[in-house]
Amino acid sequence: MSVAFTKEESAETASETLLPDRPISPHPNLVTEAGRKALERELQAAREALEAAQQLDDVNERRRQSAVPLRDARYLTERLRTAQVVPDPASTETVAFGSTVTFSRADGRVQTYRIVGEDEADPKAGSISFVSPVARSLMGKALGDVAGSGDQELEIVAIA
Repeated sequence: MSVAFTKEESAETASETLLPDRPISPHPNLVTEAGRKALERELQAAREALEAAQQLDDVNERRRQSAVPLRDARYLTERLRTAQVVPDPASTETVAFGSTVTFSRADGRVQTYRIVGEDEADPKAGSISFVSPVARSLMGKALGDVAGSGDQELEIVAIA
């Protein structure tokens, strides 16, 4: 019988259940301790969602409900396996991974961000990835230093 005539193997179901893997960054997987714990919580939530999906009777719905948590569990398992926990910086003399840095921009805006791992970065919540252009330009700089150039100049006003 053709696949087109079998409900459980429909093209629609296949496209909904065969999700591509989430891309893994080529950068080292540096994380803060809080970032590692967040990855563990996310993995646990994905496993719980997958377990709940497996309880569904309808095979198509089970596959649909399992697709995202299964993909997320694969991603999170790999990120936890490769995670390199970086301790909080011992000094506030220079900007480093885990530092909270306040800087002023050339246009007068003042912003504060904590430099963290890629998976824990959330600019709206005040954290940026260590591989972001802003973080890369600030790393290793001290209080009063200027990073960037032209319209993109950032003057460091505080490091915590």
